[in-house]
Amino acid sequence: ISYGKPEATEHAILLAAKLAHCDEFIRNIPGGYEAKVGERGTKLSGGEKQRIAIARALLVDAPILILDEATSSLDSITENYIQDSLETLMQNRTTLVIAHRLSTLSRMDRILVFDEGKIVEEGSHEMLMDKKGLYFKMWSMQVGGFLPI
Repeated sequence: ISYGKPEATEHAILLAAKLAHCDEFIRNIPGGYEAKVGERGTKLSGGEKQRIAIARALLVDAPILILDEATSSLDSITENYIQDSLETLMQNRTTLVIAHRLSTLSRMDRILVFDEGKIVEEGSHEMLMDKKGLYFKMWSMQVGGFLPI
């Protein structure tokens, strides 16, 4: 977690891990926070790697944040926890979120919908749902009765 900020305090690392919902799985692996996880985290699942990456972003506290498919390897329950953490992380900073999973975008202030490389719609989740355009169609296909339309 402290890879990008080696001078980070133990308290700051633990806080970032808790906010990224990775504290529990880290404590459960042999060696805990001192465990060797292999080159590029080869001993971690895709979701665990993503949560570690989010914890690193929380710790570094950069003014600009780019999240490219940040929750793609997470189950929907963990994604919801991470979305709550990301809201905290995104406060007072410019954030660009790239996602195919539209539930990841539903809390964003502004969503750009691309089709064949061009912006075809723009607005908040609510505005785009009201338009009943491409975003609405994609949302309806993705949630398939699991989330409210």
